[in-house]
Amino acid sequence: MTASDTTTILERGRRVLALEAEALRASETALGDEFVHAVQLLTECRGRVIVAGVGKSGLVARKMAATFTSTGTPAMFLHPVESVHGDLGIVGPDDVAILISKSGESDELLGLIEALARLGVRMIAMTAVAGSRLARHADVTLDLLVKEEACPHDLAPTTSTTVTMALGDALAVAVLQQKGFRAEDFARFHPGGALGRKLLTRVRDVMEQTNLPTLDRQATMREAVVLLAGRRGIAVVVEQGRVSGVVTAGDLTRLLERQADVLSMPVASVMSATPRLAVDHELGSAVVHRMETHGIMAMPVIDADERLVGVVHLHDLMRAGAV
Repeated sequence: MTASDTTTILERGRRVLALEAEALRASETALGDEFVHAVQLLTECRGRVIVAGVGKSGLVARKMAATFTSTGTPAMFLHPVESVHGDLGIVGPDDVAILISKSGESDELLGLIEALARLGVRMIAMTAVAGSRLARHADVTLDLLVKEEACPHDLAPTTSTTVTMALGDALAVAVLQQKGFRAEDFARFHPGGALGRKLLTRVRDVMEQTNLPTLDRQATMREAVVLLAGRRGIAVVVEQGRVSGVVTAGDLTRLLERQADVLSMPVASVMSATPRLAVDHELGSAVVHRMETHGIMAMPVIDADERLVGVVHLHDLMRAGAV
């Protein structure tokens, strides 16, 4: 392959990305009251969200339904042709339908529209033609108009499907935020694999809970050094069950650089009196973020009453998949 060939291929790829990025920016600018109305319909839906389309629009519709379902809004893809041959039985009057067609005139989809109207289903149209039959029958119409497809012949759905996919994501995310959908809720729908572990792992699942490396304020650095050596580099100073300070291996190293005789020093004069703490019910991923941000390898863990209940180590959180 010549240098000229390489340049041409890169230019073609960049043209596609530039056209699609431009179309997304235009779609963002055009977002208005119809989008708000669509989000309200979806948020208030008491049944399921039915997503339908044919061809490339059908493939996008499948992904859109999956995104809604995984973010707390029950949804399913309905093939327009199969719908009029029995599958319409899954649709109820409490459902909301999202119907996708660039032209708004797909014969297969128009047959479904009539059936949905008879059932009293509210409809959201996603089309590039505002005056199409799909748009005229829908309660809300979201504009998919793009200046041109990335296909050099302006034929194959490329830019338009990208905009459709992004607009579907925008709907799903806006709806999940309206519903107050949390990371914990997301974890319930994704219990398997690394994502599930990250979202489900709590500090209490990983922390050390017995034989904790604790000292009182009257202890000396000699006692602290023994704990630091045997208990993974952290000693927690406790008064009446509450954390009053922390000494780490890093604190000891910095102290030795300044002073030779440290063993007789009171631990209270060396400890960090305002240590960073983890709470036992916190997500492990949140604690990992704080540890990495502040260069901390271990944290005391407190409960809702601010009493020491454990010590959590960065390496243990990472092994548990909380990252």
